[in-house]
Amino acid sequence: MTTKTYTRTLTIAGSDSGGGAGIQADLKTFSALGCYGMSVITALTAQNTRTVAGIHEVSSSFVGQQIDAVIEDIGVDAVKIGMLFSADIIRVVAERLTAHNVGCIVLDPVMIAKSGDKLLQDEAIDTMVRELFPIVTLITPNTPEAEVLTGIEIQTESDLPVASGILFGKGVDNILIKGGHLKDETAADFLYCKTGDSHDTYRYPGKRIETKNTHGTGCTYSSAIAAYLAQGCDLISAVKFAKQYMDGAIKEGAGYTLGSGHGPVNHFFDTWNR
Repeated sequence: MTTKTYTRTLTIAGSDSGGGAGIQADLKTFSALGCYGMSVITALTAQNTRTVAGIHEVSSSFVGQQIDAVIEDIGVDAVKIGMLFSADIIRVVAERLTAHNVGCIVLDPVMIAKSGDKLLQDEAIDTMVRELFPIVTLITPNTPEAEVLTGIEIQTESDLPVASGILFGKGVDNILIKGGHLKDETAADFLYCKTGDSHDTYRYPGKRIETKNTHGTGCTYSSAIAAYLAQGCDLISAVKFAKQYMDGAIKEGAGYTLGSGHGPVNHFFDTWNR
């Protein structure tokens, strides 16, 4: 009998009690795309579609224990990093992933929830840039996050090469800036891949979908990229396929009602529609 193996994907992020974002969204995405999902929880949130009512930080030492326990036994093909909350947690995550020689890491620099609640302490931003940027494969900021990280205003597509250059100068090789907040008519995303001392640029257009069900889109997108990378896709293709999955999840989730605020996307649209 032939022994089968799973494609192993790990999310390091916060828990969303409402199920729309964070660890819950990541694990749904991994499952929908055919991966075996594992989790390291960095914080617990009391959260729903309207607000983050509370955050309980997990100790940095226990975050490290979770990482070691998973990788030492099961191993990992790709890691997605989301909400880290504090500088101490960021340092431990960087240290343990480096110690385990993890080579495929997607960092979603989560700072603000869809409700507007802060998910990353101010003093942790510099630590994230210093400790994580040099070891990750890709970062996936939306434009508000890119503005915080670069210190410049980003309004249209023409601002993105400048922002990418600044982020590249901070030590990260590949940058995907998500365009959903841009003032342009399309919701295009832009990937900047390192080629020597410069970048190649790839544009991923998308149609704007009128819906308030956008909770967890950033988590879902970055997890989908990690899943496709784990399955052996190159970065350019992984972003393309993840964008297609993300667009489908938003479109098919638009018709549902869940809660009174920003509802989730439909992670299992392809399975449920069969």
